[in-house]
Amino acid sequence: MKRATWGSKIGFILSASGAAIGLGNIQRFPYLTAEGGGALFVFIYLICVIFIGLPLILVEFSLGRYAQKNPVCAIEKIKPNYKWIGYLGILTAFFILTYYSVVGGWAIGYVINMIFNLKIDIFNFAANPLYAIGYMALFFTIVMLVVMRGIRRGIERYNKILMPILFFLIIILMVKSLTLKGSFEGVKYYLKPDFSEINTRIFLLALGQAFFSLCIGEAVLITYGSYASKKENLASSALYIAFFDTLIAMLIGFVIFPAIFSFGETPTQGVLLSFYVLPKIFSKMVFGNIFGSLFFILLSFAAVTTAIALLEMPVAYLIDKKRWNRRKAVWIVGMVAFVLGIPSALSKGGSRFLSDIKFNFIKQKGFYDIMDFVWGNLSMVLGGGFLAFFVGWIWGAERASEELKIGCERFIKIKPFWIFIVKFLAPVFIFIILLSLFW
Repeated sequence: MKRATWGSKIGFILSASGAAIGLGNIQRFPYLTAEGGGALFVFIYLICVIFIGLPLILVEFSLGRYAQKNPVCAIEKIKPNYKWIGYLGILTAFFILTYYSVVGGWAIGYVINMIFNLKIDIFNFAANPLYAIGYMALFFTIVMLVVMRGIRRGIERYNKILMPILFFLIIILMVKSLTLKGSFEGVKYYLKPDFSEINTRIFLLALGQAFFSLCIGEAVLITYGSYASKKENLASSALYIAFFDTLIAMLIGFVIFPAIFSFGETPTQGVLLSFYVLPKIFSKMVFGNIFGSLFFILLSFAAVTTAIALLEMPVAYLIDKKRWNRRKAVWIVGMVAFVLGIPSALSKGGSRFLSDIKFNFIKQKGFYDIMDFVWGNLSMVLGGGFLAFFVGWIWGAERASEELKIGCERFIKIKPFWIFIVKFLAPVFIFIILLSLFW
């Protein structure tokens, strides 16, 4: 079976950016910024993106394009004994999809809330099984229909439409937020770090967010890289993706924190931050329903683009390895993910047991938050470290560099720096952060 490819360079960049730009930027980044103390978290996050995230994007792209296969088959082609790293990536993407879809459903539900001015707060919304599961089912249906259409007619085509719209909506909301009275206090909170508050947990949250936001460690970028042609300049594509992804995250901070401080609120609601504080802010604005609808449409778009990539991971594996047709793979994976996502949907008030569940070694409470910590932080960071080790030491950083030079002769100028990060800096830094966390 001939492997599908991207139709154009811009299609590849927008699709990979769409995989990266999602709830991780618009919903997860703000509440983790608040948990990490504001500007200090942002500062460490930017360092992680530049010195760890960007080089590891190239790790996944080089492996994917070289093998022209999904993560498991790509690693198996080079060294079969290490294919478990590919399985870890697929499992990470799959389990993130199960709880990610919950927030995607909330976003769709809130579009309807804002349009019809229903005044339902997020706590009642999340605690209502009919809303939580019903909108999650609608979200899954949209994502499955796009992925079912394939690479060019589905994923690439819709990202070409959705990504420019998403950026345009963010700019509108940012301008509105920054012009609110008292918004400068939010800007100071967001941009002025207090280094006395630094600790290991902030480093893990920042590193985990960089991985989550850039889709590193779940091997999504191996799959997307496998659809790239040999003419593609992987280095410049990776730079564009990291830039656009980080830009969106930073702009979202200028939407949320100035607005929160302008209206005298505090960013302490965790995963519910965007859904709790912003509707209250929109309700006090002139044309608040319009701006509120725009924001949650934006959130829905972002959620869909990333969920498309998360679903494509196991689907690509089943197509490559098991020879399933795309429609069968999408339906089966999508339905299983939906069923496994129900506990996360019920854990924000729909089930007291799922809301209160906790483990002593994880400083999180509730099924959703535990899933996010395990798969969205630990598993992604571990996966990124294992991939760096595999490419740097098992496949060989020199061989990976040869792949990256195809379509980009100038890569040779940064090759020594990239090899140092992949072989030494990234694995050691990841190991120290994880070790100190559990220590």
